[in-house]
Amino acid sequence: MTDLSRRDFLKLASRAVLAAAGLLGLGGLFRFLDIQTDPSPQTDFDLGLPAKYPLGSRTILPDVPALLVHSQSGFSALSLVCTHLGCTVENRADGFACPCHGSRFDLLGNVTRGPAGKHLNPLRTGITSDGNLHLYTN
Repeated sequence: MTDLSRRDFLKLASRAVLAAAGLLGLGGLFRFLDIQTDPSPQTDFDLGLPAKYPLGSRTILPDVPALLVHSQSGFSALSLVCTHLGCTVENRADGFACPCHGSRFDLLGNVTRGPAGKHLNPLRTGITSDGNLHLYTN
């Protein structure tokens, strides 16, 4: 076996370190590109038969989160996601309150106190051909 000079040893060692760093970098890049994205959130909620919601009812749907209102004019829904930073608002006797930053909304979802600058978003409802009530969040 031949004797390695100091210069040859340093060249070999530096090339080995650079190759190892390159392989580690490529491994990290492949892990980054292979990341699984979260599935898109559900936008269509089947609420069952409309008879479950009597006239004049205000039903909180925690899975959505939304408020379903059955009035003389039919069904309507209101998102319970605060328009300030996306927290879920809490139901109060006089409306809704955001636990994160203190925004307040009246029973119709209008802002009564900031920092939220926009009212709670209305959501679309509809009765499908199978007779079930659906809530759409998109």
